[in-house]
Amino acid sequence: MNDIESDNLAHTGLDMYSLMEELYPICRSITGDGVRETLKILQKHIPLQIREVPTGTKVLDWTIPKEWNIRDAYIKDPNGKMIVDFRETNVHVISYSTPVNKKIPLDELKKHLHSLEQYPDWIPYLTSYYNENWGFCLTHNTVKKLTDGEYDVKIDSTFKEGSLSYGEFFLKGESDEEVLLSTYLCHPSLCNDNLSGVVLLTRLAEYLKGKKLKYSYRFLFIPETIGAIAWLSKNEMNLSKIKFGLVATCVGDRGNSTYKQSRNAMDTIDRIVQKVLEDSGTPFRIMEFWPSGSDERQYSSPGFNLPIGSLMRTCYGHFPEYHTSADNLDFITAEHLADSLKKYLAVIFIIENDMTYINTNPKGEPQLGRRGLYAKIGGTKNAGMDELSILWVLNHSDGNHSLLDISIRSKIHFRTIRQAANALESCGLLVPTDTK
Repeated sequence: MNDIESDNLAHTGLDMYSLMEELYPICRSITGDGVRETLKILQKHIPLQIREVPTGTKVLDWTIPKEWNIRDAYIKDPNGKMIVDFRETNVHVISYSTPVNKKIPLDELKKHLHSLEQYPDWIPYLTSYYNENWGFCLTHNTVKKLTDGEYDVKIDSTFKEGSLSYGEFFLKGESDEEVLLSTYLCHPSLCNDNLSGVVLLTRLAEYLKGKKLKYSYRFLFIPETIGAIAWLSKNEMNLSKIKFGLVATCVGDRGNSTYKQSRNAMDTIDRIVQKVLEDSGTPFRIMEFWPSGSDERQYSSPGFNLPIGSLMRTCYGHFPEYHTSADNLDFITAEHLADSLKKYLAVIFIIENDMTYINTNPKGEPQLGRRGLYAKIGGTKNAGMDELSILWVLNHSDGNHSLLDISIRSKIHFRTIRQAANALESCGLLVPTDTK
């Protein structure tokens, strides 16, 4: 890979934000035309394969549900005034609501209304995927203004024998071993959770597409939970190829970076991400794995136990705007999308560049001056980290310590350790273990 610092991340952040603006109005759920429309837009950026899993297909302990689509929905008050309009924002309707077209009194209507008293100007986002129901979400201020009378209620939705759609993009590297990068696209007009993950992985795939890669990379754009379960069910025989993985979600807000560890907490991906966050010089948080959240809990279920964590900014459920209409285009920024992408690229840089070496002259310190390395070592009182990195790499290249190990132990930036190893290898003082 080329040096990621050369990529114009500020411009890339604006590109990701622009793609989010395009995707924002689309009504998505775990199935339906909104998911397909979203995937087709992503196909303009990467050669995404759109997969369809038919209704009724058994996937592990689950079954693919009927496909749900919605055309319109509204509530009109007794005077015929529109008080809730699906066309204004698609979070107004509980996802997977059954069709409704009737007039009902306020007392009955209130059984199907949902609002947030603590945030009276926000609209909650709710779903009823596997429990037949219908309902509307609206601001609490609107609920307080409702008066007695008959309300005209309509939800123009359909259920049919269709399919669940997801997108998959595979980049073949030199090795069959894989890095799995997964995100979910089943939420409607919500930005941090999770259009941010969708646009980040799209741009990351665009970036890697033209690079020479050691590992193979698999990108998944799936409906949360049922999509991951469906993919795992269809690909169980090949899961042993996955050596690293991340779930991308909530990567566009202004909070500090957060990493949710893999189930094992000591997988190499956990050590890599922590090193990237330490090297970034910015505040961060490490959270231990817990068996709920996003799709990392499917990949990390005990029967699979894949080495997959989740690199976020503010963790889902830990910001008030989570699952509300306030998770909108104003809540995220191009700058923070770019910063998240930079950290994902730094993770991939370590994955691609971590190696284990053997010092070819391990008895005593080799004479560095005659190999052109003396200027980098010197003997000055204020020898810098570049000089020290050479000594660290020489001392720990015994076939048992990778560059990542050396970087962690020395507390030197991984990129600096990598550069030291390159210099030592070029003058014959190091050889990779796979060539010894």
